[in-house]
Order: sequence, then C-alpha cells, then structure tokens
Amino acid sequence: MRLFATDLDGTLLRSDLTVSDRSRRALAAVEEAGRTLVLVTGRPPRWMPPVVEQTGHTGLALCANGATVYDLATEQVVQEHLIDPEVGAKVVVAIREALPEVSFAVERGGAGGLGHEQAYGVPYASKGDVLVAEVDELVAEPVAKLLARHDDMDPDEMLARVREVVGDLAEVTHSSARGLMEISASGVSKAVALSRLADELGVPADDVVAFGDMPNDLPMLGWAGHAVAVANAHPEVLAAADEVTATNDDDGVARVIERLLAG
Repeated sequence: MRLFATDLDGTLLRSDLTVSDRSRRALAAVEEAGRTLVLVTGRPPRWMPPVVEQTGHTGLALCANGATVYDLATEQVVQEHLIDPEVGAKVVVAIREALPEVSFAVERGGAGGLGHEQAYGVPYASKGDVLVAEVDELVAEPVAKLLARHDDMDPDEMLARVREVVGDLAEVTHSSARGLMEISASGVSKAVALSRLADELGVPADDVVAFGDMPNDLPMLGWAGHAVAVANAHPEVLAAADEVTATNDDDGVARVIERLLAG
C-alpha cells in the first residue's frame, strides 16, 4: 500500500481525543517507509492543531468531509468546494419544511469559524470566530458545510429523511450518535477528495488503505483498495469493510499499519 488514509474521531483518536504512543509511531513509520499519510476528517481546519501537535504530521488534511484541503504545515486552505448560497437556501427550506424543529449551523469557508442559529446552541467547545444569526444570513455566503440538528431524532432515521427531501441538491451524511446531519456541496465526499489527491500522486485506488468508523466514511471506504473499520464502527461501516480491526481505544489503526508495513 502506497497511501494510508485515516479518519480521526472514533477511528485514529481514542475516546478521550488523544493519540496513543503506538499510533504516533505507526503514523511516523508510514512516512519513514516512503508512503503517503493523509488525514481525512469531518473536522473543520480550525480543529486540526491539536491533532498536529499529537501526531507530528504536517502534510495535507482533507477536512469538512472533503470540502476543504488544508495544509497542516502552513495552516492554509489550499482548495475548497463550497455550498453555493442559492443551493444552501433551498436545502434549508426543504429540511425545515420536513422537520420544523431542526436548527442550523454552518462551517464558513476559508478561515471563517462556526455560524449558528440561536436555537442551535454549541454542543462542543467552539474554536475561532462564532457568528450567531438567522439561517438566511448564515447561508448568504458560500459555506463549507451546513449542519442540521434535531436532538430528538435517531441519526440514521434523520439521515434517511433529510436525504429524501434534499435529493441531489447536496450531499448528506452523519458522523455521530446524535441527530446531527453534515451537508456538503453536491459531489463532495471523502472519497472524491481522496481520489483527487491520489490521482495527483499517481496512486491507484488499489494501493490505498482507508480507515473509518461512521457513515461519512462509507464513500472513502468503498473507493479505497482496502477498507478497514475499527471494531467500534457503525454497523453499516462494519458491513462494508474488507477488514475489521481493534477499536480506536485499542490502537486498531496502528495494528493494521504495522502489519501492512511489515508485509
């Protein structure tokens, strides 16, 4: 395998959001062996500095489910695929008509931070500038990701409903155990971003191993030559994987990397 692509939360990172010494050594071994390591995550760029600090990795990261290509060394966004304001407005209307109690937030493009409706709240510690405004204002400019939250819905049920009403206007997925949908521009996914990078590097899909745990990883796992799920993964991810490794808390990613490099 020439390219190693791993998700972060729930996959490489342990439940306390730390990186074990074993995982850190395994990531370093990938690059020491002349292979390419890429972090592929739903996180926005502003959430990447702690990962860089813990892993020492300073290459490219594919953030916001592939909407943003981020250079970890320079802390610069090098490529973006944003949701057009007109499309964003249509998506908001479609979801709110179907689910009136939903609340919205956005990951703004470039160095912009989080924007959210007052009702959305912030279920995690915010980093960077935060804009609190009506949703019409939030989607009045291109955004990297639209977030739709409904605390009383099962995430898988909500995913099916939101996909039904959004159709091909945008890509919808989720990566958590709560009713929080992550919406990207049409054609944006971890798979598309990773395949684009692999093409630039001259690496075919058969030479790519990808690690993941949640539905937002499914496109990437389906594209990669070897798909690995951690044992704590969502049932659909476990079913789609070529291999199931140990959990994120038991160095599942590191175990597979060590074996593949040794082989």
